[in-house]
Amino acid sequence: MKQLVTANLADEFIKNQKVLTAIGNETRQAILLAMIQGQQEPGMRVGEIKEETHLSRPAVSHHLRILKEAQIISVRKEGTINYYRLDTKSKLSLLKNLVEQIEILLSQCE
Repeated sequence: MKQLVTANLADEFIKNQKVLTAIGNETRQAILLAMIQGQQEPGMRVGEIKEETHLSRPAVSHHLRILKEAQIISVRKEGTINYYRLDTKSKLSLLKNLVEQIEILLSQCE
């Protein structure tokens, strides 16, 4: 039984690898916090995120790309303007399964 739980935990870590990498960076955490506090409709533009985080435009764009690839945020284009917002179908929800698997394993160790 413990081996099955350990195997499930290993699978959960693999599923969460991109999300964990994306949210493990302090700069991306600051961007996420700014986006949580910002408007969700229509979203935030790079310049607005830049103002909130005091990062350069290229740095914001770089980190937004990583968050988008990890499927934590989404982008909506209106002409030449991009609006970034938290993805309602975010992969962040996968973290719940990871934590549950860790809790199961820990409870078996008691």
